[in-house]
Amino acid sequence: MENDDNKIKKIMFVCTGNTCRSVMAEGLMKKMLQDRGEYDIEVYSAGLRASTGEYSTDEAVMVMKEDYDVDILQHKSINVKNSDIKDMDLILCATHAILTTLEYEYPELDHKIFTIKEYAYGPDVKDKDIKDPWGYPIQVYRECAKEIEDALEKIIVKI
Repeated sequence: MENDDNKIKKIMFVCTGNTCRSVMAEGLMKKMLQDRGEYDIEVYSAGLRASTGEYSTDEAVMVMKEDYDVDILQHKSINVKNSDIKDMDLILCATHAILTTLEYEYPELDHKIFTIKEYAYGPDVKDKDIKDPWGYPIQVYRECAKEIEDALEKIIVKI
């Protein structure tokens, strides 16, 4: 049994630009937590190479609204360096490359950093990456969102 000191209170999803994958993951996780009546976990997102203040892609906004009834229209990107990453209890990365970079830049947080798929399916999962849909047709965004949703369904029972 976890005591409250070890309980996850703050989660951050990290992708490259904070306009697609991490935003979709943040929006979906917030909705899933709300649907379960969990209000004590805060969810954030950031981008490793994000320009702070960018809106989510039109495709990400449309897929989230049409397929999941999640509104990310007002989301504005934030660079990891401008975020509260050091305050997070769990940091979930879209890819293994992002994880490696974060572990290098924030070695003191390495025990809190995982890929989304690693945390969902375990360290032996073969494909650790959620591929970037940026620049691709909306169907690729739908596939990406579904991949994120499947992983989050596993993650939500662990936290």
